[in-house]
Amino acid sequence: MSVMTAKWTIDEYHRMIAAGILSDRKVELLKGKIVEMSPEGKPHAYSSDEAGEYLARLLAERAKVRQAKPITLPNDSEPEPDIAIVQRLGREYREHHPYPENIFWLIEYANSSLEKDLETKSKIYAEVGIPEYWVVNLKKLHLVVFREPLDGEYAAKLTLTAGTIQPLAFPDVSVSVEQIING
Repeated sequence: MSVMTAKWTIDEYHRMIAAGILSDRKVELLKGKIVEMSPEGKPHAYSSDEAGEYLARLLAERAKVRQAKPITLPNDSEPEPDIAIVQRLGREYREHHPYPENIFWLIEYANSSLEKDLETKSKIYAEVGIPEYWVVNLKKLHLVVFREPLDGEYAAKLTLTAGTIQPLAFPDVSVSVEQIING
């Protein structure tokens, strides 16, 4: 006997949220599946918060840095990346979460969620054309940079432990790898 799982659309997911069905759950929608999110440990919370503030100062008025807020993707996904660097659209975000075309790059901090962030989420983000995706491996203290989305995967993958990196969207900006990893 094969087991069939129900897939949810973004609209159905939003109706569940509006009805309060998911109010006591920390979840996100990934490819039509409602997935429990891992609890944030102290290093995760500290590093992602500090990095968000650092990026907000560094990018100033050029981009909006959203922390732990949903993004809406056309592949029935509404993940909540730790940091999303998006276009400044002001009140437009009252009507919708950022779409792929609004996103410069995304950052996830991973300890217990490392496999999900490196495998599942990287494919979800590549599939919709997010140009750049960073994963901070909190176990090994390094930054994995994914670029060049192609056929549902990223063609380029780079691992950094120090130095600086220039985001594709802002090649004139140097981001300290240490600040992103350690806060």
